[in-house]
Amino acid sequence: MHGVETILFLVVLGTVVAAFAGRLRVPAPSLLVIAGLVVALLPRFPAVHVPPDVVSLVVLPPLLYAASEELPWRDLRAVWRPVAVLAVGLVLASAAAVAAVTWAVAAVPASMAFVLGAVLASTDPVAVSALGRRLSLPPKVQALVQAESLFNDATSLVLFQIAVSFAVAGTAGPAGSVLLHAAGQFAVLAAGGAAVGGVIAAGVIPVRRRVTDPVLETVLALITPYAAFVAGEVLHVSPVMAVIVAGLVIGARRERITTAQTRLQLHSVYGTVIFLLESVVFSLIGLQLPTLIRDLSGAGAWPAEALAVTATLIVIRILWVFPLSAVIQRRGGARRPSWPVPAVVSWAGARGVVPLAAALSIPLTSASGAPLPRRDLILVLATAVIVVSLIVQGLTLEPLVRRAGIARPDAARHEQTVARLRLAEAALARLDELAAGDCAADDVIDRARASLQARIGRTRARIDGTEAAEPDGLTDRDLRRDLNAAEHAELARLYDDGTISQAARQQLQRSLDLEATRLSEPR
Repeated sequence: MHGVETILFLVVLGTVVAAFAGRLRVPAPSLLVIAGLVVALLPRFPAVHVPPDVVSLVVLPPLLYAASEELPWRDLRAVWRPVAVLAVGLVLASAAAVAAVTWAVAAVPASMAFVLGAVLASTDPVAVSALGRRLSLPPKVQALVQAESLFNDATSLVLFQIAVSFAVAGTAGPAGSVLLHAAGQFAVLAAGGAAVGGVIAAGVIPVRRRVTDPVLETVLALITPYAAFVAGEVLHVSPVMAVIVAGLVIGARRERITTAQTRLQLHSVYGTVIFLLESVVFSLIGLQLPTLIRDLSGAGAWPAEALAVTATLIVIRILWVFPLSAVIQRRGGARRPSWPVPAVVSWAGARGVVPLAAALSIPLTSASGAPLPRRDLILVLATAVIVVSLIVQGLTLEPLVRRAGIARPDAARHEQTVARLRLAEAALARLDELAAGDCAADDVIDRARASLQARIGRTRARIDGTEAAEPDGLTDRDLRRDLNAAEHAELARLYDDGTISQAARQQLQRSLDLEATRLSEPR
């Protein structure tokens, strides 16, 4: 199957699967992996070989950038201590444990076992962020799992670069010098990547602040993660850290450097791009595993080895998260540590896009030109662990969250309702100031005041639980939707009759579409 045909097939597959995932209320990444596996196992389906650059350069930057842009600085500051412990300490512990288990059960060289450990040490920010939003996790828990998944990606990929350099060199030297060299290289790669991301953000922010064309600003937003990633690679620092830092810095200033029209367009465009990339990459994970197994020389006991590595990752994560949570709860004054939050955080450790990109980029040969030993087995084990974690942990996280009782859908709705009330009250106060200054005609002021007072009354009634039931017949929103549809029909008639031009139609269509969007939002 050719590359273009494969991509088109994966987009179609992702669209169909996403539709079913919404109906079945299961995570789309998990269902996409299952669909990819099923398709790959069909008779006479051609083998799919994924070039490393497709995932690492094309797919990874925008996915990481979008996830980091969504993470507020306020929430990150509130959880930075546990995030630092998990993103550095847990990554190092996971890499070491996986390396030890792989070396023991799979009989691979220690250097390649450590490469596998570095590959699988990070969780997946894409699946974790999407699942956390859908489950209405408490803000601190959502920020913790999202921030950890971002920064442990950066840590593990820096560790991966170091591990690959030792594996390719074929010699390590004395243990002390190896550790010292690795620590220095780690600091340079991570700090250099963060500096590159900061410089890219510092250059992009003033440009986006001055650009008023939504199309140009959308293009700038789309190329920013690629610019940060490429700059990191060119300067031989961590490109993932560069993308994450650029996304965090720009995301913190997004509301100040963009207009409302640009934000609407960016939301639509980025949503489409992220959906297409996620559809392709998670389907590829499922498609890739059967191909790698067929290419494996001497299959042996790889399923048992993959399960051993998966169990190691889960156990190590539990052993880190529960004691860390107990310490935090004790400091917060809790007499007895509770289990729900650490259980959810422990289980929200599915592997995904970043480990796949790292695994596919493992070099074919060592510095001497000889093939890297057991590279094919390392690829199979890495992909199998990713598949198992996405399916098992992805499909069972939501039931665990329900059992733990930490989801807050009602609290989230109440928070939005209170905020809507405060916004309407602020607008009414500003309207009174304008009325006192005779800044508008009395009839204009009266209509605006009546609309705001009606909105405030409805919102207060919803907060107090005294909202009256809608009367029989069309509600206010139903009536406005019907009128909006009538305007749409008349606009189409005016264009078909030749009364207005295409340019006029597009401008009016946008206004009607914005109104229709407002009417479709939850009240």
